[in-house]
Amino acid sequence: MRSNSLDTVAATGLAVGGAFGLAGTFVASAPLRETLWAIDGVALVVATALLTMKYQRLGNDCVAAGFLTFLAGESLLLAGNAAGLQASVPSYAGGISLWAAGLVLISAPKTFALWMRLTALVAAVLFVVSACMILWGAPLLPTSSPLPAAGYPFLVLTFVGWIWTLVRAER
Repeated sequence: MRSNSLDTVAATGLAVGGAFGLAGTFVASAPLRETLWAIDGVALVVATALLTMKYQRLGNDCVAAGFLTFLAGESLLLAGNAAGLQASVPSYAGGISLWAAGLVLISAPKTFALWMRLTALVAAVLFVVSACMILWGAPLLPTSSPLPAAGYPFLVLTFVGWIWTLVRAER
């Protein structure tokens, strides 16, 4: 596949992941939520694998490592998803911790526009706070509000920025 085609696949994966991930947060049905989150997880793993390769080829090791770290976190979330909300909390805490680390690595260099880097950093902080709260015994679920739910819109805004960057580069 050509680089432009892979960018399109990555952008599509980010879009599907963001949409299905947010949708899964707001549905009451456990089987539907788990299905939406499974689709979300696979789409984001594919997208971030492609972005890892893209930025590694471009010589941007920090961003590539960030996407690889995000991929590891998403894989951990995906693995715990089928266990249900309560049983998935340990893998969830690990997954959002890796998300946060990945977002920081991706945002450290000036590869992406400032607004994308800021939305990623806000999401990272909210996910770190959520993970720490879980580790210290707070009864948080992946759907709990205000945390960790407050981090998801910032994460999806970051995805929108990454999609915009990929689509703009194809022109």
